[in-house]
Amino acid sequence: MEDSFAYAKDKWDKSHATPHFEVGDLVLLSITNFNNIKGFKKLKDLFAGPFVIKALHGENAAEVELSGELSNKHPAFPVT
Repeated sequence: MEDSFAYAKDKWDKSHATPHFEVGDLVLLSITNFNNIKGFKKLKDLFAGPFVIKALHGENAAEVELSGELSNKHPAFPVT
């Protein structure tokens, strides 16, 4: 059983890399689930940006400088 767990962990680790960001990097935000952006969902862009990272909150979240239609959103987003 432990061998199968170790095998699965090795497979996962080889195929998934944690993204590493620094303050000042430019990132794109996925806006597919934002409902308050004008226009038809079918015709909306999937990503918005680029936005500058202002601060990092651990390894799992980043705070970005938002502008335009996204300025009313909370500036912290998960990193994936």
